[in-house]
Amino acid sequence: MSSYLAIDETLLEARNSAWTAKEIMQQSGCWRETLSLVSAVRKQLDAWLANVLDKPNAQIVFTGAGTSAYVGEAVVGYLNQQLDIPCLSISSTELVACPQQYLQKNRPTLLVSFARSGNSPESVAAVGVVNNYVKHCAHLFITCNPDGALNKQAAQDEHYFSLLMPTQTLDQSFAMTSSFTSMLVASLAVFSDVDNAVLTMADSIDKNIPSKLTQLKTLAELPMHRLVYLGAGSLKGYAQESALKLLELSAGQVMGYFESPLGFRHGPKSLVDDKTLIVLFGSNNNYTKQYDIDLLNELQSDNKAIAVHTLALPSEASAEQLDDVFNGLYYMVCAQIISFYKAWQLGITVDNPCPTGEVNRVVQGVTIYPFSQGDIND
Repeated sequence: MSSYLAIDETLLEARNSAWTAKEIMQQSGCWRETLSLVSAVRKQLDAWLANVLDKPNAQIVFTGAGTSAYVGEAVVGYLNQQLDIPCLSISSTELVACPQQYLQKNRPTLLVSFARSGNSPESVAAVGVVNNYVKHCAHLFITCNPDGALNKQAAQDEHYFSLLMPTQTLDQSFAMTSSFTSMLVASLAVFSDVDNAVLTMADSIDKNIPSKLTQLKTLAELPMHRLVYLGAGSLKGYAQESALKLLELSAGQVMGYFESPLGFRHGPKSLVDDKTLIVLFGSNNNYTKQYDIDLLNELQSDNKAIAVHTLALPSEASAEQLDDVFNGLYYMVCAQIISFYKAWQLGITVDNPCPTGEVNRVVQGVTIYPFSQGDIND
C-alpha cells in the first residue's frame, strides 16, 4: 500500500483525506506535463495572442475567484517585467461587482481567466461583464475541467482560446492544490520562456520535500491559533494563497493571515501573540532580502510569537538564482503540507473540511445580476 505525506494510504482513505495528500504530492509531475501541453499548442497560441494583443494601448487582466484569483497576484509582477503590455490582477468577484472601477471601455483587453471547475458563478459572469463593457476584448481560459462552462464557451467564438490543464489537476479534494500551481505554471509559460526554471523547481521538490516532511509536521503541530505568511513581490501572492489554504483545511479553527514583510509593521504586527506562528517566504533577490532580514531580526527580538520560521530554498535551487515567482512554487508546496498536517492534527476530514456545506468546493448561492453599459453611472 502507498503512502502520501508519510501517512499510509489506507489511513488517509479511512479519514477522508487521501485526495488532498495525493494532489499535494503530484504537483511536480503536473508542472512537467503542463509545460508539455503549452508547448504542443505554442504556434497556435502565439498566433492567436499576436492578433489579440496587436492593438494600441492593450492590456492583460488576470482574473479568478478565491484561490484562482491568487494565481494572478503571484504572476503579475514577474510578467510586467517580461512584457511590454501592462498586466493587472483583478479578482472576478471584483470585476463582476464593480466593473466600472477596473475596466475601460476603449482599452483593448485580454482577460485571462483561471478556474479549476470553470463553473463558478463569478468566473462565468466576468466573461459576460467584460464583453458588455469593453469594445475590443478577448478571452484566454486556463482551466482544469473539460466539461466546465468556460471551456465549452471557448468553442463558440474566435476571440476565445481555452488551455486545459492535465487531467489530474481537476482536484477531487475540497481545496485547490495542484490546480493552483499548474494554472500558475501555465500562465508563466504562455507569456514567457520558463521551462528551465520550472523544471529546476520540480526536480528540487522531488529531491527535497520527502526529507522536509518531519520539519513541516513539527511546525504544523505547534499549539497556534493563527499563522501569518509573509512574502514580498510575487511571494505575497503565494502568501495570500497559503493563508487561505490553512483557513480552508482547518475549517476556520486556525486563522491564516498574509502580508509583505515591510507592510507587516504597519499595524498588522499587533496581532502577534504567543499562539501565533510566523512563516517568512525568503526572497532570493539580494535587494529584497535585506528587508526580509530586518523584519526577521525584529520579530525574533520581540520574542512574542510561538515561532518565527524562514522557509529557505534547497541549496541547489538557491544557487540557480531564479526569480521569486519560481521559488514560490517550492514555498507553496511546503505551505500546503503545513495546512494538511494542521488539519490532520485537528481530526478534520481534509478532503471535505466543511461537511455541513456552509462552504462548498464550487461556490453556490451567488445571484448574478444582468449587466450592461446602461447600468453605469457616468
